[in-house]
Amino acid sequence: MRARRSILSVPATERRFHAKAAESAADMVILDLEDSVAPARKEDARGLVLEALRGHSYEGKLRAVRINGLDTAWWQDDLGQVVPELGDRLDVVVVPKVESAGAVEAVAGALDELGSSAGLDLQIESARGMEAVSEIAAASRRVQALHFGPGDFGADLRMPGLSIGAAVEDYPGDIWHPFLARILVAARANGLLAVDGPYANVRDLDGLRRSARRSALLGYDGKWALNPAQADVLNEVYAPAQEEFDKASAILSAYERSTEAGQGAARLGAEMIDEATRKMALVTVERGRAAGMTAGTWEPGID
Repeated sequence: MRARRSILSVPATERRFHAKAAESAADMVILDLEDSVAPARKEDARGLVLEALRGHSYEGKLRAVRINGLDTAWWQDDLGQVVPELGDRLDVVVVPKVESAGAVEAVAGALDELGSSAGLDLQIESARGMEAVSEIAAASRRVQALHFGPGDFGADLRMPGLSIGAAVEDYPGDIWHPFLARILVAARANGLLAVDGPYANVRDLDGLRRSARRSALLGYDGKWALNPAQADVLNEVYAPAQEEFDKASAILSAYERSTEAGQGAARLGAEMIDEATRKMALVTVERGRAAGMTAGTWEPGID
């Protein structure tokens, strides 16, 4: 699956954002039919999605549409009016507020009937969704990623706060950590990517960086962006530093030489490396390659 370091969501009804999204550095662009579109414009929005995805190539990006939730009257028409018209111009359907495996199966079945090969990215945004996250993750082979939705989730849990994704300074630690971890475990157990939700203060790039760094350290693959400047920050945070990538590449090479020599462990600089080290290094190398990085030389320190 392709990188999702930065997932730029743009309202389908805002034409001026469509071209900017195409020119951005985002790994994935979502044309949104859900929360950012007023009820009176739901039908118009579908035509604007077609216009955007036909008029802009979004080269090098995953092209996605977020449909309305399955508890609305709109989601089936979202699929029926958009998916057949786009064919292979649509890579992913994003499903909001997923609360059961049955919901996933319903969307996957609809895509089967429409003859679409699009993947599914699923948003976990409620207590019921979090409770069923393992079953949701395993519900269909179309599923590629789980996304955390902190705004709706916080409201559903009746958490205080008025800014989506913001840190809570009075809380001892990261208030979002237990929920992010639960989604991450379900994602990895089913071979899926894990994506953090948006940080609503679009001018606070330092706050965005801190928020993204916390989920990146857990193992998350990326995070939602609400404008192109946020996407630039996220691409940096969710890719390894060049020195880390170079060291990881050196570890893989050293371990390969060690196994060819019939050894199960080796020394690289001051560190002993073994199979567990190889697996850790492989994660970093895979992230770097997904970001288009190439390895340089890495010189270990000498003890």
